[in-house]
Amino acid sequence: MAVSRTTTLNNGITMPMLGLGVYKMYGREAEQTVLSALELGYRLIDTAAMYHNEKEIGDAVGKCGLPRNDIFITSKVNNADQGYDSTLRAFDESLRKLGSDYLDLYLVHWPLKNTRRDTWRALEKIYREGRARAIGVANYLLPFLEELASYAGITPAVNQVEFSPYLFLEDLLTHCRAKQIQLQAYSPLSRGKMLQDPKLLALAAKYHKTPAQVILRWDLQMGVSAIPKSVSLDRLRENLDIFDFSLSTEDIETMKGFNKNLRVVDDPMVHL
Repeated sequence: MAVSRTTTLNNGITMPMLGLGVYKMYGREAEQTVLSALELGYRLIDTAAMYHNEKEIGDAVGKCGLPRNDIFITSKVNNADQGYDSTLRAFDESLRKLGSDYLDLYLVHWPLKNTRRDTWRALEKIYREGRARAIGVANYLLPFLEELASYAGITPAVNQVEFSPYLFLEDLLTHCRAKQIQLQAYSPLSRGKMLQDPKLLALAAKYHKTPAQVILRWDLQMGVSAIPKSVSLDRLRENLDIFDFSLSTEDIETMKGFNKNLRVVDDPMVHL
């Protein structure tokens, strides 16, 4: 099964299916990792105000030699900045740090109970002004998406959540497909916790690929975008090298059965 390197979001813009997450990258390491990733061929960089590295990401984008419009940059509003006016100010600050006059994608980072409605209203204003090419949400499980649909004037283009074969959120994936919301997986490799799973190792041996490559390929064949994080040049190269093989339909189904509700990040339901 051929997999496209890009997807078309529900507003018609194109987003790479595979990108680089930069959580817990700081200073020179963050800048150098993004420079290396862009040189290798990554074109989606996912950051957030909460990560405290937007300036370094912006510096790397400015130095890489690629046109800005060749690179898809995502950022997210910090929890402490949620609310209507404060989100608008936070967006301006993210742009300043990134050295850009627009974002490709801006997300609500977490569905905070008291502020998520006003925060989404601010994102809609940002989008209508053309300052973000797309807007979306992160950590929105089904109850949050259903609530959002009751007041949103714009359907989110992307929902970024923790998702892996070991945290297989089938109902959420089905819902997002039906609503034309692109599901995007963060921590797709479960921070390495399951890479020695014998079932996964057997599939890796079958396809002559690494366990990480098998998981990322599974994501893409499921229609899920993925943003694995690594600061290792070898791992960056490995994670990108998933477009020369395909998992069989049977093996995709087998991997759905790996689910064990394994979370490596907080459960968003605490915000309900």
